[in-house]
Amino acid sequence: MVAPAAVLTWLACESNPLRKALLFGGGVGFRERLLGDALFLNKLAIEVGIGICTKISAEATKRRENFWKETDFVLANGACKNHPELRLRQPDRTPHRFTVIMAIIADVALTWLPAPTLPLHPKVAAAASAAARFWAGVPSNAFQMATVACPFSAVQRLAAVGRNGAKLFVVGTAASFVGTGMTNGILAVRKALDPSLKQQGEDMDLVRQSFAYGLYMSVSSNLRYQLLAGVAEQRIIEPLLHGNPLASTAASFVVRTANTFVGSLLWVDFIRLLGLQKQKAAAPQPGAKGKAGKQVPAKAAAGKAAPAKAAPAKLAEKKKAAPAAGKPLPKNAPKAELKKDGKKAVSAKK
Repeated sequence: MVAPAAVLTWLACESNPLRKALLFGGGVGFRERLLGDALFLNKLAIEVGIGICTKISAEATKRRENFWKETDFVLANGACKNHPELRLRQPDRTPHRFTVIMAIIADVALTWLPAPTLPLHPKVAAAASAAARFWAGVPSNAFQMATVACPFSAVQRLAAVGRNGAKLFVVGTAASFVGTGMTNGILAVRKALDPSLKQQGEDMDLVRQSFAYGLYMSVSSNLRYQLLAGVAEQRIIEPLLHGNPLASTAASFVVRTANTFVGSLLWVDFIRLLGLQKQKAAAPQPGAKGKAGKQVPAKAAAGKAAPAKAAPAKLAEKKKAAPAAGKPLPKNAPKAELKKDGKKAVSAKK
C-alpha cells in the first residue's frame, strides 16, 4: 500500500530529467529518498554549497594575499571545521585540517543518512530472525513521519539514532584521518623543498584528532541533523509551505546555515574540553588575584614596559642635578664635583 503523496512525488520526479535518471538509475537509496522527500536534491545541494562556500571564504580570509600561492593547502587543508561545521567560525590555531573532498563526503553523509525515506525494500521473510525483522523496520530518521504501511515503534526510532551514529562515527573518523594525513604530507613535501618554511599552528595527534571528530559527528551532528530533517523540515517547513518548493528551499537554506553555525560553536567547545585546542592565557590585570590568591601588584601586571617609562624621568633628574657645562664651579666646591667637571674644573682650581 503506497500513500497518494508518494505517487504524486513519483510523477513529479519523472517530469525532471535529473530526478528521473536518479529515480531509475541511482539505486534503491536515491529512489527511497526522492520518494520520501521531493526536495532531497535541493537540500543536498544546499548542504554541499554551504560547505564549499564557507570553507573557501574562510581560507581566503586566513591566507589573504597568499591564497593563490597556497592553493594546494586550500584544497587539502580545512583549518576551519572539524568538520563542515567549523567553516563558519574559525578560531585561532584550530587543530584540525580537513580536505575539501573529505568535507564534501561528510556533508553528503550528514544529509543522506538522516533524510526521511519511503521504504521500498521487500518484506522480510517470516523465517528470518527477530533481529533481521527488527532492523528492517528501523527508519532512516528517528523523527520522520510514519505511514500506515510503515509504522515505527519507539524502540525502532531510538535504534535509528544509534545506527546513524555508528555510521557517522566511521565516516567522520575516516574523513579526518585521510584529510589530516594529506595535509601533513603536503606540509612535509613543502618543508623538504623549502627548509625556511614556517609551520603555522601546532602538530596534531592524528589518531586522537580523528577519533574526536568521529565521536563528535556520531553524537552532536547526528542528533542535530536528525532534528533538522525530521522535525524542522518535514514536520514544520513542508506543511507550512506546501506547494511552494522555492519558499521551502529558501527556508531549508536558512535553517541549515544556522545549524552549521551552531555546530561550529559546539565543536570549538568540544575540542577545548578534550584539550585538543589550548586557550591563550589572558594578561593579568592590576589588582587581580593570582593563582595563590595574592593580589598582583601594578608593576608586575605592567611587565617590562614600566621601567622603560620611568627611565626618561630619571635622566631628567640627573641632568638637573649636574652642573651646567661652561660655568666655573665655586672654589669651595667638593673635590668629587671638581673631578666630574673635567678640564674646566681643573682650571678653576688653578
